[in-house]
Amino acid sequence: MKSSSPSWADACRQKRRSASEAIALIRPGQRVFIGSSCGEPQELVRALARKARGLSDIEVVRLLSLEQTPLSRIADETADRNLNIRSFYIGSGIPKRLAQAMRHITPLNLVDIPRLFATRKLPIQVALIQVSPPDDFGWMSLGVSVDITRAAALSADLVIAQVNPRMPRVMGRSFIHANDVHVIVDHEEPILAVEEASVSEAARTIARHVARLVEDGATIQTGLGEIHHAVLEALSGKNDLGVHSQYLTTGLMELTALGVVNNRRKGLNDGKMVASSAIGSEIFYEFINDNPMVEFHPSDYVNAHRVISAHHRMVSLNVAMVMDLTGQVATDALAHSLYSGVNGMLDFVRGASQAVGGKSILMLTATSADGTQSHIVPLLSDTVIVVPRTDVHYVVSEFGAVNLHGKSLQERAMAMIGIAHPDFREALFNAAKEKGLLGRERKLSESITGIYPLHLEQTLTVDDTQVTLRPVKPVDLRRIQEHYYNLDNADVYARFMYAKSRFSRDEIEDKAQIDYVHNLTMLALVGEFGFGRVIGLGEYLCAPGSNIAEIAFSVSRPWQGRGIGKLLLTKLLQAARENGVDGLTAFTMPANRRMIELFNNLPFKVQTHVEEGCVVLTCLFDQPA
Repeated sequence: MKSSSPSWADACRQKRRSASEAIALIRPGQRVFIGSSCGEPQELVRALARKARGLSDIEVVRLLSLEQTPLSRIADETADRNLNIRSFYIGSGIPKRLAQAMRHITPLNLVDIPRLFATRKLPIQVALIQVSPPDDFGWMSLGVSVDITRAAALSADLVIAQVNPRMPRVMGRSFIHANDVHVIVDHEEPILAVEEASVSEAARTIARHVARLVEDGATIQTGLGEIHHAVLEALSGKNDLGVHSQYLTTGLMELTALGVVNNRRKGLNDGKMVASSAIGSEIFYEFINDNPMVEFHPSDYVNAHRVISAHHRMVSLNVAMVMDLTGQVATDALAHSLYSGVNGMLDFVRGASQAVGGKSILMLTATSADGTQSHIVPLLSDTVIVVPRTDVHYVVSEFGAVNLHGKSLQERAMAMIGIAHPDFREALFNAAKEKGLLGRERKLSESITGIYPLHLEQTLTVDDTQVTLRPVKPVDLRRIQEHYYNLDNADVYARFMYAKSRFSRDEIEDKAQIDYVHNLTMLALVGEFGFGRVIGLGEYLCAPGSNIAEIAFSVSRPWQGRGIGKLLLTKLLQAARENGVDGLTAFTMPANRRMIELFNNLPFKVQTHVEEGCVVLTCLFDQPA
């Protein structure tokens, strides 16, 4: 970068041109970069469009455009002879015609693009950018669009800058000096603004699942569209969140105003909200203007794996369009995400996964908006895979959350079927068996159509250890087996009322494949989500023709006497009453005093009798104690 000079102000006056005069400097065959997204220099782009049919063989390079001026349509109409578009990012927030222009996409991870410009492997002859007016020292801010724009401007042969007083002056590595600009076009107009998308109930449900996975003190990366907006709303009860993200949005401003985001515990750039671009409302642009809490840096810093992974409890939050049963991810243009495509997603997925305490979370709606197509499919083979299955960890739909990391293809298939829309689960199950993802012996059961009751989930602290109570999922089969195999012989006898040394998969499968209404299994787990160890299990089952549910429990020996059984019973009781069950019954041995005491402490009249040496306990919900 050139050093500042006392004469920069005089030089600026000599550099002033109209937009038409500036665009007239573009020569045939040149590559022209246009500033990204809401930082797009609209006046310069309009002038380019007006002169486009008089140009020849111009290649327009850009990241994300809201396409206020339809350059893509001009390229189509002129068969790319005048303008040809090279886009690194394409989104569905723009006209359908542009979203279908697949030939324009250059697949690259965002972190790699600045180097492509700087090394002149993709030389930029002209850069059209938008900046704030120069300060007293000649520095102009790229404002809402630093990402790859700064690298393009610093490597371009000719830099044409639209100077707009409405462009926010943003801190960080967002500045370019007046001496590095060759032509200045003064033009004031509103910065492109995007209001937050309306939020569907599916997005809100996904957000509730996600909020349970984001811990206090985490650093988050978020994106654009209704699901991201819903997640930010759901995080309003968190504390000490930090932000390191490709985009800043209005929702992050709102969390900052609530004190939820304070950036105190990031571990890197503490006290700073770091990003490379902003898309939001006019009020949001006022928020980031000259705000010392906000810093924008180029994409080769913001998206660098080493930088992302250095943050405390880094959580990446990204929206997928379609996933298959093995975990492969496609993220093409999608209405739910507003903007999508081959972009910085993989950078953050990998960076967050490498962070200490980090999490990579992928979110998707289970079906298309009209419910006719499943967004979880047997196997992706005819689309671009943006995130390989090896990089996928947490996946969340409105029907649940799973962790695919370290799971076999069979475990992944069961997990993904479990969070698919119930209308498509049977077809996915059968397809998985046909493709060899599930063993032929696997059977279809009631959980295929069951709706996971998220409200029964609870995380609490028991003797300084976090314990999660939640309904069982189909993917829990193996950990339930391990729980039973690790029980003492006496505890096995108390649970099953006979000596037992083998817990077959077929038998355990019945406990993991339930409908959540007439039969329900609750687990108590310790450890990381997706790798938790079962320390307690409670279940109820309504026999055919009966509305009285039989309950049974087992608790690992180190956790006995610490209230785990009571917690499980409370959840089962809550679910049974919500599901219209009339009462509970239990069969236990006379020596099992804990079970008898647990049942007798219920707030209902308890009837007790003995059958063939077994104590039978029964209560009805309409008979309070």
